[in-house]
Amino acid sequence: MKKIIRYIVIAVIAVLFIGTFVFLYRKSKPEEVRYQELTATVQDIDKTTVITGKITPRNEVNVKPQINGIIAELLKEAGQQVQKDEVIAKLKVIPDMNSLSSAQSRVRLSEINLQQAQVNYDREKALFDRNMVSAEEMDKVSQALAQAKEERAGAQDALEVIRDGVSSSNATSSSTLVRSTITGLILDVPVKVGNSVIQANTMNDGTTVATVADMTDLIFDGNIDETEVGMLFEGMPMKITIGALRDYTLDATLEYVAPKAVENNGANQFEVKAAVNVQSDKMIRSGYSANAEIVLETVKNVLTVPESALEFIGEDTYVMLKGEDGKYRKQKIETGLSDGVNIEVKSGIKEGDTVRGPKIVEDEESTDNVEEVTGNE
Repeated sequence: MKKIIRYIVIAVIAVLFIGTFVFLYRKSKPEEVRYQELTATVQDIDKTTVITGKITPRNEVNVKPQINGIIAELLKEAGQQVQKDEVIAKLKVIPDMNSLSSAQSRVRLSEINLQQAQVNYDREKALFDRNMVSAEEMDKVSQALAQAKEERAGAQDALEVIRDGVSSSNATSSSTLVRSTITGLILDVPVKVGNSVIQANTMNDGTTVATVADMTDLIFDGNIDETEVGMLFEGMPMKITIGALRDYTLDATLEYVAPKAVENNGANQFEVKAAVNVQSDKMIRSGYSANAEIVLETVKNVLTVPESALEFIGEDTYVMLKGEDGKYRKQKIETGLSDGVNIEVKSGIKEGDTVRGPKIVEDEESTDNVEEVTGNE
């Protein structure tokens, strides 16, 4: 029995020893390096740049009241269409007491002047009827009476506008009615019924009652780096992608490049604007974040290889070219335009040549379907 146990222990030790030896041998054995094989092909190369920005309406206006007051009624809300001169809100006037007092004083003074002018006219008329004054004198008092009447009417209108926001002689254009100045979509109504509003003046921008924009005329507004702005020109086509609308692109045409740079995060950038070709099948909202892709340069039907195949020694560029014997050797090439994935090859190799690509990662199952080569220098 003891002999059997001894043999078992010896056998286990032997197995462990042999297994450890095999494991260490395999670990110490150099692994075969495998690379992807890439083919030189003829295709078009486009050098593009992407500009980040946003979609905004070309014509966006803030509608403000013509008088100070309180919002009595809102007739429109954000998201509704509005026509030019259509009423958005109605105001209740809160007159300035100093202005109201001055207007009332002006009315009283005009009434006194009118009464005196009427007395003068009646007196001169009686004398004129008896041929005791000339026609010229009669014309002067008639003119004075007419001026007094006009001043009285003007003073009364001014008082009504200050007190009520509208005069009886011009009720159709009441300043208590806040009207849209353009036809478009109401983007925002930042006030509520009961809010106080003030008119714009030299000391204050005034209260915005509504923001209205023409959403059929949109522009892309973004910034481009100074290293690329020299390649732009008005009329260049652009492709606009909107982050909020998946798989949706719009055509645009570059129409403005700023003549002056602005500093952004330490880099000089230039503002660009492009007219967007709006499509009716999607609702484009003001302020959408968007990217614009512009083709800066392009070459047609040129020999290309993936940039991952390039090797650089000093200022020279090489690829590892596969020979007829299946081995690889360094081949100097001259490169041209790149799109970030593929690069133009002007000389050094020809169409159909095989070059060495990136190293294959061994633990990926997908590499089983990739052609492999031994790394020969």
